[in-house]
Amino acid sequence: MDPMSRFSVVPSGDESPEGATRPVPLEQLLRRAATGDETAFAELYDAVSSRLFGLVRSVVRDPAQSEEVTQEVFLEIWRHSARFDPSKGAALSWMLTIAHRKAVDRVRSAEASRNRDEGYGASNQDVTHDSTAEAVVERLDAERVHRALETLTPVQRQALELAYLSGYTHTEVATMLDLPLGTAKTRIRDGLIRLRDTLGVTL
Repeated sequence: MDPMSRFSVVPSGDESPEGATRPVPLEQLLRRAATGDETAFAELYDAVSSRLFGLVRSVVRDPAQSEEVTQEVFLEIWRHSARFDPSKGAALSWMLTIAHRKAVDRVRSAEASRNRDEGYGASNQDVTHDSTAEAVVERLDAERVHRALETLTPVQRQALELAYLSGYTHTEVATMLDLPLGTAKTRIRDGLIRLRDTLGVTL
């Protein structure tokens, strides 16, 4: 079954028959959806579903997963439509941003799951953990580490949690935080040094 059959084609206002009702602006449909108007949300779905599905498909690749992610995107749009602020951008851009984030999250989740199943370890990562990281992670129990993490700056803590508690590589951390790789590595190492000093680890 063609996955696109689940989604309606985006209507084209330029080709509407003479006298036909012009499409309602997406911003207006979002405002109505925010009040619980299911009819408005259905119109919104018909207007943008193929665009959102296309974006998700370009990231996720797998057709079945792309359909699933697109449905998650519309669920988030329905739940958070009241958060849309027209002064910060167009409605379509706002929805495409949600779709892209959901698609990337799905890819990241699939990669993390696959890596765990394969016994993903430091030897397979594109960046080798330095001796400071190994000393902190290997010598200290998780509870002490979590307490010590609270002493770090927010940016250091976020980078460390992604790298050493969630298992992402330095390159993945840089991508997720939208940072240059060198900056991400610096944040991680600075955080580890501060963590080491806080916990009194002797290297």
